[in-house]
Amino acid sequence: MADEPQFTSKRLGESVRIQLGGNWNVSNGRVLERLALEMPAGVGDAKEVVFDLAQIVSLDTAGAWMIGRICKEISDKGATTAIEQATPSQDILLKEAAYREFAHEPVRKGYFIVDMLVDIGKTVAGAVHDLVGGVAFFGEVVASLFRIIRRPARFRFTSVVFHLENFGFRSLPIIALINFLVGGIVAQQGIFQLSRFGASTFTVDLIGILVLRELAVLLTSIMVAGRTGSAITAELGSMKMREEIDALRVMGLDPIDVLVIPRLLALLIALPLMTFLADLSAIFGGLLVAWYYGGISPDVFMGRLQSAIAMNTFLVGLIKAPVMALIIGMVAAIEGFRVKGSAESLGQQVTASVVKSIFMVIVIDGIFAMFFAAIDY
Repeated sequence: MADEPQFTSKRLGESVRIQLGGNWNVSNGRVLERLALEMPAGVGDAKEVVFDLAQIVSLDTAGAWMIGRICKEISDKGATTAIEQATPSQDILLKEAAYREFAHEPVRKGYFIVDMLVDIGKTVAGAVHDLVGGVAFFGEVVASLFRIIRRPARFRFTSVVFHLENFGFRSLPIIALINFLVGGIVAQQGIFQLSRFGASTFTVDLIGILVLRELAVLLTSIMVAGRTGSAITAELGSMKMREEIDALRVMGLDPIDVLVIPRLLALLIALPLMTFLADLSAIFGGLLVAWYYGGISPDVFMGRLQSAIAMNTFLVGLIKAPVMALIIGMVAAIEGFRVKGSAESLGQQVTASVVKSIFMVIVIDGIFAMFFAAIDY
């Protein structure tokens, strides 16, 4: 075909002049590959190779890259290359789409023990870095709260109410369902195991203490970390990618005041309330299972529950909830602000947000458990 890329070569002593013609574009990729093999082979031992582009009909980045590749292969043989009769637009295209080789790092032979220790060291260093960053971010949040207290007009009440509905009210169905099921499971297993010792009524004590002190707040926090924490990271990360956070700074607004404080306050309010409703849901689930599976009537169940728990049992779970909310909100915000300019980075930070939040929730719950046990509360 007349429009296919083609070339003619003419040798003058130690110099070779190659006349290029046709359409050097991506639609003729197969032909370009063939020419890229033929041209360097036809140069032989020439010392100079000149490419004449006067007869080229069209040139795109694929063709420019291929010309650069041919020049590089000829240069590797020791010949000098030059390009003539190129239009200004072709010159720009040849420069910008020039063939480049990427350096490949040599494969280093590793040792399993050394590599494992290196990975452990990197993990520890990353954890310390996250801890330092978290403390610094907490300082920024506290400073922002003091600014809002000094100037209440900066407080965004409408934003807090919006996030309170989104984080709290819309999460209630799944929170209540999960805790209801877990309460029923605990009751079934408690009756099944304790009935061997004739102590099935102690299942009520098990449900009350375990749910109020540990399970309700822990399950609720994990669900909030997965649902709300990921949403916060995705929202802030998307704003970071679209440079909306930079736009806030240009307008003289602090992103902490505008984006973080309303979400943190909404979480601090919502999580204790959801923990209270999770307590009720889990106990109700345990009551139903104890009634139908263990034959423990609701009157007996409630009477036993009142004697098994005290106010401190109920307060332990509620005391944990605001701390869990603060941890989840801060981790989600920090990971959101770390998002770079790609969708891959957004996905990585959302995943990191959920994993770190759940990990921190479990760690904090364990610390609280040891603390309350130490003070006999």
